[in-house]
Amino acid sequence: MSDSANKTIEPEAGDALIIVDLQNDFLTGGSLAVSDGDEVIPVLNTWIRRFRKAGLPIFATRDWHPADHCSFRDQGGPWPPHCVAGTKGAEFTSELVLPPDAYVHSKAMRPEKEAYSDFEDGDLGPKLRQMGIARLFVGGLATDYCVRATVLDGLKEGFQVVLLVDAIRAVEVEPGDGDRAIAEMRDAGALAA
Repeated sequence: MSDSANKTIEPEAGDALIIVDLQNDFLTGGSLAVSDGDEVIPVLNTWIRRFRKAGLPIFATRDWHPADHCSFRDQGGPWPPHCVAGTKGAEFTSELVLPPDAYVHSKAMRPEKEAYSDFEDGDLGPKLRQMGIARLFVGGLATDYCVRATVLDGLKEGFQVVLLVDAIRAVEVEPGDGDRAIAEMRDAGALAA
């Protein structure tokens, strides 16, 4: 195997880090805990340090649902209530070392609309372009839902995307969902780091 196959893709000018939904409800003890989700925290903290050292922007995205969100089982959706705006479950885990200047992007804030992709709600795409961002490094939860949707939409929006494979974990409603999502993202053009 060549050295280049083992090299980590390093952040450089024009890059941004996007940390997807590292919220208490998706971690151990949360209402919609992702199996082994806590394992991504130290990996993402390492990427945060790299981006801070390079002076590059860091985005932390979050579900920020109303209490009657359409994705909740009581409203006919598939999920237990989770990440209700203003609750402890919706907070970012305290183990994630987010810098004070990290950009926080909220999604799925309307009761009648689901939004797995961070590009669906708000102005994330325009903000990234305004900042001169061309490449996104994406990690977080969950591989087969919000990470997948964000990566695919980021590619559709014209960004290069680097998927941080050690910094994602899947819900796995069906066995193999995570692997299928990774294959789909790579087939769409995402690079793996």
